[in-house]
This record gives sequence, structure tokens and C-alpha cells, in this order.
Amino acid sequence: MKSSQSIAKPAIITTPNDTEIRIVRTFDAPCDAVFSAYTDPKLVAQWMGPRKYKMAIEQLDVRPGGRWRFTHIDTDGTKYGFHGEFREVVRPERIVQTWNFEGMPGESLQTALFQEHDGRTTVTSIVKFERKEHRDGMLASGMENGLNEGYDRLDELLRTIH
Repeated sequence: MKSSQSIAKPAIITTPNDTEIRIVRTFDAPCDAVFSAYTDPKLVAQWMGPRKYKMAIEQLDVRPGGRWRFTHIDTDGTKYGFHGEFREVVRPERIVQTWNFEGMPGESLQTALFQEHDGRTTVTSIVKFERKEHRDGMLASGMENGLNEGYDRLDELLRTIH
């Protein structure tokens, strides 16, 4: 029997080699709902990133070759920009995209895999950096806390849309 309220567990974050971060998180929602939350601008704006940031989505063209750009805006007005390009989109299984965090060196390639089992969806993201230093810089940036807070927000959103 599936519970309507789950206790969210933090994402499992590992470093399988010198240039990658692997992130795994399971959500109590079907794959289509989770995939939509990753690709619908109205939904992305409601969960991605820490609560203290407002999310401005300037572009989200979810198709191979499509570009995306969004900005987190802190309570003091500080802006943190991100942008990239979609390389592959296979609904509801996989998204491959480049990822640039403006102000950090290098570009990463993120592959997000969506797998459903018994109405729950596990998202496995593999983030490949150009250099070890870039990966280590991202890990040191507070990424883990922001990621887990965003995933908690995604859990909350998924309870309202499926």
C-alpha cells in the first residue's frame, strides 16, 4: 500500500571518478509526472533550487538543440545564472543537456535517467565535468544542500500534480 505522505530521503551523491558526480533520488510519483516537472517551465520554476531563491526562466526549449536559461535571484537581489543546450530528450526516459553555472569555470554534461517502479520514479543524474577541478568546485559550492532542498520542493510539488 502506497502512503500519501513519504519521508523524503536526501539524494545519494557519489563521485564515481575524477570528473563525474552521480546523483540518485526516488520520488513518490509516476515517471510522466516527474519528467514533466523537469521540462515544463511553470513546474521547473516551482521546485528547482533552494527556497530562498526566486526562479526566473528566460528560456526552456526542451528538444534536441533547444536552449535553456534561468536565473536564481537571492533575497538581496544577487543573481545566479545557468544556461545550456539540450542534446537528447526521450520522454519520459532521458534528458541529456549541457550545463553552465555562470561564474564557475567549464561546462558540464548532465544525463538524467528516469525509471519508474511500482508508481515511484528514480532519477539518476550523471554530471560529467571537463576537469576534476571543475567537479570539485561544484561540490564545494554548496550544491548538495541546494540540490536536496530543491528535491524536497519537487516532492511537495509532485504531491499536488499527480
